[in-house]
Amino acid sequence: MHTNKQILTKGIKLLVFALPLMFIGPSVIFSSFKNQNHPFYIPILGIGIILCLLSMFLIFKGIQTIMKSLFNN
Repeated sequence: MHTNKQILTKGIKLLVFALPLMFIGPSVIFSSFKNQNHPFYIPILGIGIILCLLSMFLIFKGIQTIMKSLFNN
């Protein structure tokens, strides 16, 4: 059994894209909570939540892709 390097690279790229989102999302949420009186509080909070969810999705897909490359599903 050999590892499919193209699929492994794709999985690692997904994890690399998720890494900055893991820090940007909570930072955006924190900044929106600090400015609750601002009129853009709800949209900024929504953007932060979307960024966190996107980060979780990319991590899931990245790990799933890496496992697929290792075990040749």
